[in-house]
Amino acid sequence: MLENFQCRSCAARSGELILDLGEQPLANNLLAPEDLAQPEPRFPLRLAACTECWLLQITDLVPPVELFSDYIYFSSYSDAWVKHAAECAARYREEFAPNYVIEIASNDGYLLRHFAEVNIEHLGIEPAENIATVARAKGIQTRTDFFTEKLAQELAAENKPDLILANNVFAHAPDPNDFVAGLATLLAPEGRAILEFPHAAEMIAQTEFDTIYHEHVFYFTLTALEPLIARYGLRITRVERTPMHGDSLRIFVRHNSHAADETVTALRAEENELGVGSLGYYQNFAAQASAIRERLRAQIAALKAEGKSLAAYGAAAKGSTFLNFCGITANDLAFVADRSPHKQGKLMPGVHVPIVPAEELAQRAPDVTLLLAWNFADEILAQQQSYRAAGGKFLIPIPEVHLV
Repeated sequence: MLENFQCRSCAARSGELILDLGEQPLANNLLAPEDLAQPEPRFPLRLAACTECWLLQITDLVPPVELFSDYIYFSSYSDAWVKHAAECAARYREEFAPNYVIEIASNDGYLLRHFAEVNIEHLGIEPAENIATVARAKGIQTRTDFFTEKLAQELAAENKPDLILANNVFAHAPDPNDFVAGLATLLAPEGRAILEFPHAAEMIAQTEFDTIYHEHVFYFTLTALEPLIARYGLRITRVERTPMHGDSLRIFVRHNSHAADETVTALRAEENELGVGSLGYYQNFAAQASAIRERLRAQIAALKAEGKSLAAYGAAAKGSTFLNFCGITANDLAFVADRSPHKQGKLMPGVHVPIVPAEELAQRAPDVTLLLAWNFADEILAQQQSYRAAGGKFLIPIPEVHLV
C-alpha cells in the first residue's frame, strides 16, 4: 500500500505502486545547447493503481503551467495524425451535423480547420500561447486557457456546443472530476463529447511504459472511467478502438438520458475478463519494462561492439521517458532525427542527444536507428525508404525489441 496516496478520481486512499521509472526530466523540456550549464530539474515518475476504482495515475504531479504554457508538440507534423483528424472531422460533420464545435486542447488547429473551412461555428481551447498563435493565423478561433468547470460555466452562458472534441488531453488534466464536471456543464442537452486517449489495458498488455510521463497524469480503462463519468450525470454511450498511439479508445459521452449501446457492454465484459479490476493484472508490468530495458541495452552494446553507428528517430515525449529509463545517452546515439523544426537544434531531456532534421537520417546514414516513435512505425518506415534501401536498419523496442 502506498503511503499518502489519494485517488484523484474517487478519493480512496488505497493505492498500489505499479511501476517506478525513477527521477525523470520533463519529457518536453528540450534543452538548447547553451542550457547545459544550467540545472535540469528532475521529478519522480511513479505509476500507481487505485484499488477502489482501478484508475491508473502518476503519484507526483508537476503544475500544468510548467508543462503546457509554452509547448513544443505541434500535431500537424505527424502525417498519420493529420489524416486521422481529417477522417474524424468528415465523419462527425456527416453523422452529427454539428452547429457549434468546441475542441479542448486544440493545438495548432489541425482538427478544427475542417469545421472552420465549411463555416461551422467553432472554438479551440489551447493552453499554450505559442501554439494558439499558430492556430489563429490559420483562421481558427482559439482561446488561450486551460479547460476547467469554471471556464465551462463561462462558455455555457454564451452558447452550448452540440459537439465537444478532446483528443489526447483528458489524461493530462490533473483534476478529472473538474474536467468531467466541465463537460457536463458545457455540453448541450442533445450533444456529444468525443474523447480519445490511449487504452491503459493495451499499455499494460504491450508493455508501453514509455507512454508514461509527467504530462500524462492518468491512464484510462472503461472500468475506471464509467463511475467517474456517471458522477456528473453523464454516460459513456459508445466505445470505439483506434490504432493511434499504440491502440486508443474513442468514447462518446452524452447526458445520462441517453442509453449505452452494445460496444460499451462488450468492452466492459472484455476488461472484466482480463482482470482490469484486480491487482494481479498489473503486477508483471514493472518486470516486463525492466526486461525490455535489459534486452535493448544488450542489443545496443552488441551493435557498438561490432562497430555499428547508432542514432534514433522521434523526439517525442515518449522517447524522453524511454531513453532516461533505459539509460541510453549521447554516448550511445549520435543524434535523434525529427520532422518538427520546433525541436531541431535542441537536446533530448536528461540524456542530451542532439535533435536534427529528419532528412539527416538518410544523409548521415547510421547503421541502426532506434525507433522511439514506434507508434508511428508504418508512417516512418515508409518515409525513410531511401535510408532503408541503402542498408539502414530500424531497431523497434516495443512491444518486443527487434530489427527491421
